[in-house]
Amino acid sequence: MAVVGTRSSRQCMMAFHAVNGPHNAILAAAQPTFSSVVPTDAQPDRPIGYGAFGVVWAVTDPRDGKRVALKKMPNVFQTLVSAKRVFRELKMLCFFKHDNVLSALDILQPPHVDFFQEIYVVTELMQSDLHKIIVSPQHLSADHVKVFLYQILRGLKYLHSAKILHRDIKPGNLLVNSNCVLKICDFGLARVEEPNRRRHMTQEVVTQYYRAPEILMGATHYDAAVDMWSVGCIFAELLGRRILFQASTPIQQLELITDLLGSPSAEDMSTVCQGARQHMMRRPYKPAALHVLYSLSSQTSPDAVHLLAQMLAFSPAKRLRVTDALSHPYLDEGRLRYHACMCRCCWSAGGQPRQYTQDYEPSAHQAFDDTWERELTSVVQVKDRMRKFIVNHMSPEKVPLCINPQSAAYRSFASSTVAHPSELPPSPHQWEA
Repeated sequence: MAVVGTRSSRQCMMAFHAVNGPHNAILAAAQPTFSSVVPTDAQPDRPIGYGAFGVVWAVTDPRDGKRVALKKMPNVFQTLVSAKRVFRELKMLCFFKHDNVLSALDILQPPHVDFFQEIYVVTELMQSDLHKIIVSPQHLSADHVKVFLYQILRGLKYLHSAKILHRDIKPGNLLVNSNCVLKICDFGLARVEEPNRRRHMTQEVVTQYYRAPEILMGATHYDAAVDMWSVGCIFAELLGRRILFQASTPIQQLELITDLLGSPSAEDMSTVCQGARQHMMRRPYKPAALHVLYSLSSQTSPDAVHLLAQMLAFSPAKRLRVTDALSHPYLDEGRLRYHACMCRCCWSAGGQPRQYTQDYEPSAHQAFDDTWERELTSVVQVKDRMRKFIVNHMSPEKVPLCINPQSAAYRSFASSTVAHPSELPPSPHQWEA
């Protein structure tokens, strides 16, 4: 594999051996005169996540000795669709500026275009994710739930204000630190909202347990309401410490949803495919059983059930929007605790609390621009544009990073692949009229 850096492979290798000699660090500094910082309690590089479109390792940044996350996106340019998807995710990671949304800290400089096949992105390293916390024996108080839910919605408001749909909100994509700070991650399925309702959108999105009913029922167009459904499912999972709708097929998934919410009306199914609508209309009527939500946990309050029921409205048109959810009384205490204890914008440079004068839940300054996607019509064009974007994005004052193929962990890192197909979001059921 070609060494990734602004200098040649030979120069980077000579620099590494001159300064460090072979060791366990996957990352090395690309400048020969730069001395790597190796902390005395250095931890070995190790894998921490395998997703649908890449793998993530916890590694050490040789420039300052800090632990960071290194995401490898392999086989980027196999097809035009995959190349555009990776470029979109890369642009989003560089666009984001929000405490509750993961963003790119650095991108490893690409090699010559002939050897350019993989992307390496450096992000902040978080300690865990919400899935691991939910399934652990760790106690989750009502305050924990409120603080986590507030941060999810706060980050989601930022994304939706930038006209971005995440399309895969789930506990495993919500990173958490020991101080309870939460960040939304993994934008491999994210895209800009489609204003034209006649344009079809892919249905192969969102892990099934968190998939909105309109997608389960074959809707060809959807909006930000699909993310809010996912957040509602996660809210219930935080309260009950179990997945709310856990079925083996999309049809069974829909059955579990109607068992709780009751049979949808014809108006509620106005956006779904005809076959799905006819299937539901033929089934016996089911009344709503929202009282079941009270049994999720001893911490489930009337306010919690009221908010949850509005998030889990069957019809996307009736589902609560993120700005309205943030103003719900249930989140008042979570907002207060977050801004008093964890939010960086609420503290002065001297470490003293200050009067918070900005909007509690800031929006993006502008919508994310995806017009470039329509301009690129070949893999070669995408590769050339992506390489220029990476080179131009990074600061000239920063010492560039390169891969160290002499690392003891490099062989394992280089052979890392994406998740097994069984771990990917399942394809939607094809309804028949």
